[in-house]
Amino acid sequence: MRVVTDLPHRVRELENVWIPVPGTGERMAARIWMPEEASPHHPVPAILEYIPYRKRDFTAPRSGPIHRYFAGHGYVSVRLDLRGSGESDGLMTDEYLAQELEDGKAAIAWLAAQPWCTGSVGMLGNSWGGFNSLQVAALRPPALKAIITSCSTDDRYTDDMHWMGGTLLTDTLDWGASFWTWIARPPDAPLVGDGWRDAWQNRLEHLNFMVEDWLRHQRRDAFWKHGSVNEDYSAIECPVFAVGGWLDGYSNAIPRLLANLAVPRMGLIGPWAHAYPHLGVPGPKANFLDEAVRWWDHWLKGLDTGMLREPMLRAFMQDGVPAAPLYERAPGRWVGEVEWPSPRIETRRFGLGDGTLTPSRVAGFYPVRREWTSPQLTGLDGGEWCPYGTGGKGPEFPGDQRADDARSMTFDSAPLAERLEILGAPVLEFEV
Repeated sequence: MRVVTDLPHRVRELENVWIPVPGTGERMAARIWMPEEASPHHPVPAILEYIPYRKRDFTAPRSGPIHRYFAGHGYVSVRLDLRGSGESDGLMTDEYLAQELEDGKAAIAWLAAQPWCTGSVGMLGNSWGGFNSLQVAALRPPALKAIITSCSTDDRYTDDMHWMGGTLLTDTLDWGASFWTWIARPPDAPLVGDGWRDAWQNRLEHLNFMVEDWLRHQRRDAFWKHGSVNEDYSAIECPVFAVGGWLDGYSNAIPRLLANLAVPRMGLIGPWAHAYPHLGVPGPKANFLDEAVRWWDHWLKGLDTGMLREPMLRAFMQDGVPAAPLYERAPGRWVGEVEWPSPRIETRRFGLGDGTLTPSRVAGFYPVRREWTSPQLTGLDGGEWCPYGTGGKGPEFPGDQRADDARSMTFDSAPLAERLEILGAPVLEFEV
């Protein structure tokens, strides 16, 4: 156990705590940070992050400071490995299975029942943890009082890294190959003891190449509807704080969640790639950890932090930037919308003409027939679908796309007479 002292509350850290899985005899492994004074005489709320990446390495440099920060502000903060990953018992064969979500529900009940907990639990996560925060919330565990979901989606088919809009993404193969190796990793021997090798062997013998499953389901069937909370937004009854970045592959979900959920909700969209807002690139970063504490204080401690008197959606309106494979800071400004959809935003319709993009209300607009065959290399300058902002894999952001334009069927409007700002998702309707 280590004690951290550079926060409002002294923090003690528990390296490995076993959480039982009801009815199975198996356990999940958690790493826990808690205020030193947390006890049956001074219970505090709990916060859960639930992901499959081994809690002592890999994502630990990201997760550790977050949980330490929350604990230093009066919360028991928990990083839990999914069953079949890290030090947790059992097997994991795919993303977001019913087993995973039921285990998450059980973990929340276990946390709420601990003598050092008030009975109120929050859940947060980025990417995988953002997905299952929404999915577990839809199961309505009684102790789950609020969630923060970062870089996640409400629709696993149309807005995930498999069949984005029905089109197969190369990310399916990239992520699928990486994930396949990660779930094959052994538990941490110093924490598990002599049984670590047998547990590892069991994982290897039951390893499922989930990419095959993803490719078998090329349409939006029950496979993808499971875990897609847009199937029934009303299933979520706890408050939701949805955050992400315009460069992230999942930014579409945030306005949809704000528009369709019936619970207290807030959204934050910055210029970032796939990361928590305080770690996001390009800048400006957000003071996300303080915002998260304000959210938790309101919903888990009942304190009036003023957060719900602020705009429902805060978004970064980025100015134009020269094409670059990676840039550290984006020019622009923050805006706020009290509600979403915003009554202050006007919808404009344009028609596709003979290479033109024309306001539909203009007299003389007419449909035309055009034929075009693009070379297969078209789109190479479009950047990655879901960049991480690291630059480590090469150019991530869109490059100079003039060559792509020359290879494409394009539709241009007349020069704009005044500044035009777009907040929200464009919709294209056409027949081919």
